[in-house]
Amino acid sequence: MHSILPLLGFAAIATVTPGGATTLATASGVRFGFTRSVPLMSGIAIGLATLAAVAALGLGSLMLEMPALQMAVKVVGSAYLLWLAWRITHSGPPGAGNGPAQPVTLLNGVLLLWLNPKSWAMTAGAAASFALLAPSPRQLAVLFGAAFGIAACVSLVLWCTLGTLLARLLRTPDQWRILNLVLGILLAASIIPTWR
Repeated sequence: MHSILPLLGFAAIATVTPGGATTLATASGVRFGFTRSVPLMSGIAIGLATLAAVAALGLGSLMLEMPALQMAVKVVGSAYLLWLAWRITHSGPPGAGNGPAQPVTLLNGVLLLWLNPKSWAMTAGAAASFALLAPSPRQLAVLFGAAFGIAACVSLVLWCTLGTLLARLLRTPDQWRILNLVLGILLAASIIPTWR
């Protein structure tokens, strides 16, 4: 057990730090509440778990060695995050009719992770760093999928809960506009490390 503690610590820190997924979970909690945000959070957790498993199998490194594929993922992923940021920024209070009527779906949550080059680099780097934790790539894939999936679930629950608590504090349309603007800018800014 002590040999996997560094992996668990890495997964916890990597998933709880602010980024696109955590910002989106917070924004969903603000706008739709916790229960309606469960599909988004599940999709993100499934996306990260499967991405980590694929990286542990060695496919993540292969993707990172293909510049054309890497660029395509950057462009599509960045466009998707910018579109989501625009939707959040232009949202008003829930029920005002000027924001998304439905939360992000499970499938879109999975795509959010699979189209994020930062997630590919993080999981491929982790796979290289912790490759000796399991005797075979398949066992490493299971270990990675479980570690990152569970860590993502805990992190997303925390961030979405923060969003639901923020929603209780907001009283005026101006407060909602400011929060939506801040969350939209944070989500858009989360793509900057991708292009460095």
